[in-house]
Amino acid sequence: MPLYEHVLIARQDLSNAQAEGLVEHFSTVLTDNGGKVVESEYWGVKTMAYKINKNRKGHYAYLRTDAPSAAVQEMERLARLHDDVMRVMSIKVDAHEEGPSVQMQKRDERGDRGDRRDRGDRR
Repeated sequence: MPLYEHVLIARQDLSNAQAEGLVEHFSTVLTDNGGKVVESEYWGVKTMAYKINKNRKGHYAYLRTDAPSAAVQEMERLARLHDDVMRVMSIKVDAHEEGPSVQMQKRDERGDRGDRRDRGDRR
C-alpha cells in the first residue's frame, strides 16, 4: 500500500485532549477503510504564518500512514467537513523516516542558531 504523511491543523480554542481526540478519530477512519497508522505525533499549539478563519494559532498533529488512496480520500473529506479542523495536508512519500519528525527533535540536535556569530555586548 502507498505511504502517506498527513498534517492536521485544528482550532486554537480546543483543549489538548480534544485535539488529540481528533487525531484518534481520523486514525480510526483510516483503519476502518483498510489503512494502518504507523505513527502519530501531537505537535501542540503553534503560531501560524497567516490567519485562517480569524485564528492566529492552531493545534498541529502529524500522522504517518500506510493506507490505500480511498481511505486517505475519505479521511480528507471528513476532515474538511469537520468544524474543528482548519487545514489538512496529505503527501504521498516513498518511505517513512525513522525516529521522530523534525518538529519533535530537540533544538540542539537540529543545529538551529548554531551558525550565528556572537554579536558581542549590545549596549
